[in-house]
Amino acid sequence: MLYWLTELSDGGDFFNLFRYITFRAGGAFMTALIFGFIFGRPLIDVLRRKQGKGQPIREDGPEGHFVKAGTPTMGGLLIVGALVTSTLLWARLDNGFVWMVLFVTLAYGLIGFADDYAKVSKQNTAGVSGKVRLALGFAIAALAAWWGTYLQPEEMQMHLALPFFKDALINLGFFFVPFAMIVIVGSANAVNLTDGLDGLAIMPVMIAAGTLGIIAYAVGRVDFTEYLDVHYVPGTGEILIFTAGIAGGGLGFLWYNAPPAAVFMGDTGSLALGGALGAIAVATKHELVLGIVGGLFVVEALSVIIQVLYFKRTGKRVFLMAPIHHHYEKKGWSEPQIVIRFWIIALILAMVGLATLKVR
Repeated sequence: MLYWLTELSDGGDFFNLFRYITFRAGGAFMTALIFGFIFGRPLIDVLRRKQGKGQPIREDGPEGHFVKAGTPTMGGLLIVGALVTSTLLWARLDNGFVWMVLFVTLAYGLIGFADDYAKVSKQNTAGVSGKVRLALGFAIAALAAWWGTYLQPEEMQMHLALPFFKDALINLGFFFVPFAMIVIVGSANAVNLTDGLDGLAIMPVMIAAGTLGIIAYAVGRVDFTEYLDVHYVPGTGEILIFTAGIAGGGLGFLWYNAPPAAVFMGDTGSLALGGALGAIAVATKHELVLGIVGGLFVVEALSVIIQVLYFKRTGKRVFLMAPIHHHYEKKGWSEPQIVIRFWIIALILAMVGLATLKVR
């Protein structure tokens, strides 16, 4: 919205700054951060009053989690609110990619909100049926996949780009849409599974979002794509503003989510943010790179899949408990140890993901 202030510029004054994506990304970050600090405590107070007993704790979970009983959930409302506000203020609203990622974020956030509401109102961990959540998730992802494809250059539509190989495009045809759907739905649910300890999910999300934001900015500039040997997707640069909003809103939320958490992100936040990461990857033609940048989320999801399949086949468990962060809890690691070490892993993977931009 503030981009329109450039119409007041004569080319060399303050208003000219609003032309620059990097300037507006900084503004989006600060707006989201301030939003989190201003509305964080009032939101937590409202959630605590409305929810009473807070988020129900799994009876079969680690023993240390029972002390968290009474902590309110739906803290993702703070992140999503900060993210949407900062994006609408600072991004160009005539950019289709901005609306695509906002659509996925809000739609998945609504699914998560319904799930959180069902949990706190019924005081059990069941929530909305898994089949219903998946059906809605795939429907949203299908629309986003078609939308993103429509916005991309014709020669890249329905194609899969490979890291390190700028000239390599694999034509998936119609199968690109199901592939993109799996990327978005898988990302949303992987982040959701990771959100199990205070502060565990939000920092890796911010790291992944920041990395994807840099990638989006790079692939949206033809001069950068020539130098970095990546595909040019015009218009994706504005996504950097969206990811800056994630970073600012995430830090504002982390202020209250740091151990011991005053509020949980809930499915409201984890599904919204995970879906956003998947949508950005599809928009920028970096679906495979998301598997590297978000490698921590991939491992968390795989640990659950392996545990379930192995238990059904043998009646035994591979991990003491899944997702894998609970396995380390059972082994005696403290929450801060697990959280900080997982943050470090997420940062390392982000650096590896950024390395795909430069192969010369």
